[in-house]
Amino acid sequence: MPSDNLKSYLHLHLIVFIWGFTAVLGALISLDALPLVWFRMLFAVGFISVYLVYKKIPLKISTKTTFQFLFAGLIIALHWYTFFHAIKISNISVTLACLSTGAFFASLLEPILYGKKIVYYEVFFGLLVVVGLYIIFNVQGNYLWGMLTALTSAFLSALFAVINSKFVKEYDPIVISFYELSGGVVFFTFLLLVTHSFSPTFFLLSVKDLMYLMILSSVCTAYAFIASTSIMKFLSPYTVMLTINLEPIYGIILAVLIFKEKERMSFEFYIGAVIILITVLLNSVIKSYKKRI
Repeated sequence: MPSDNLKSYLHLHLIVFIWGFTAVLGALISLDALPLVWFRMLFAVGFISVYLVYKKIPLKISTKTTFQFLFAGLIIALHWYTFFHAIKISNISVTLACLSTGAFFASLLEPILYGKKIVYYEVFFGLLVVVGLYIIFNVQGNYLWGMLTALTSAFLSALFAVINSKFVKEYDPIVISFYELSGGVVFFTFLLLVTHSFSPTFFLLSVKDLMYLMILSSVCTAYAFIASTSIMKFLSPYTVMLTINLEPIYGIILAVLIFKEKERMSFEFYIGAVIILITVLLNSVIKSYKKRI
């Protein structure tokens, strides 16, 4: 039978593939980034709530922990907002390529936040991702703001992964997911209220948008969010973030298949994407070798 680590790693790849499809859904949904993320989180909280009631899972945690989860929810909400906004102002391929820098950010954040010893090959692989990003930037410089927004999203994703790696050692992933997604809903609801964005038309969703939002919130959010949180019990934040670098590969392939010419990029762009893929494979090989010796 496969070890827990191997099963978790394979499961993570399935989740990353689902996240690659998330970018496609974000492009298909006609809503702006903020309402898109708000509906996504709201529906996901609904799905998770049904599961919690069905399984009779208790939600009682300390006040301090509640606020920690809510704060983490704000971080993931901002990550999703910047992610979808980057797609809207550039395209899927550019956004996903920039998102791959998350592993580099994670390699820096863990030592800063938790005093973990710096693993130099992790930093090296992170720099390889930056090289791939540099190649992409040179050939797609017209998407500057989209790239900067996507890089912000990558940083927030890494920060969230590092913070959540501590939570999963003590709490049920479903409970964590419920509070974090609820926190995102609360913060974005407040933002929408302050900006007077709520109106009758805000809640008028087309059948197509509603269908895509249901898929996005159930499979790509509720399921993937809980599963990825659970996986972090067995895999390090860096490994999770580096494996997520495959999201651009999956997402770009799906985008080209669905959107065709709109998502076709230059040859140099795909060289940068291949560098990212090689980085993921090298990390896997080195980690496997280090475990055997």
